[in-house]
Amino acid sequence: MKSKHTFRLSPAVASQLADLAIRKRVSQADIVEAALVSFLSPDGSERLEAALSRRLDRILRHQERLDRSIEVGNEALALFVRFWLTANPPLPDAAIASAQAQGKERYEGFVHALTRRLETGDRLVP
Repeated sequence: MKSKHTFRLSPAVASQLADLAIRKRVSQADIVEAALVSFLSPDGSERLEAALSRRLDRILRHQERLDRSIEVGNEALALFVRFWLTANPPLPDAAIASAQAQGKERYEGFVHALTRRLETGDRLVP
């Protein structure tokens, strides 16, 4: 047998309680009872801590994968730059302006191709 209790709620909380009861199609008393049982439960904080711990572990694993991907990308870029600088001799002064113009054109093509690849989701690295 259930006992009757009377308590007062702020208008905002009363409105939220009424809305939730309508959405869930249960009585307001059932919602209040479930909330009190959860609040008074001795293992409630342990369940919350376990859920939070699982979420943090998932975030940590994702962060570690991101760190690894960034590290691989940085090392690949550094290796490319080292080999490129080793394989390409410096230009004579007369050819610098022409090379800069051609480099600008090639760079714009590279950025366009990169944008297209990122938009389509077609990646070289999974």
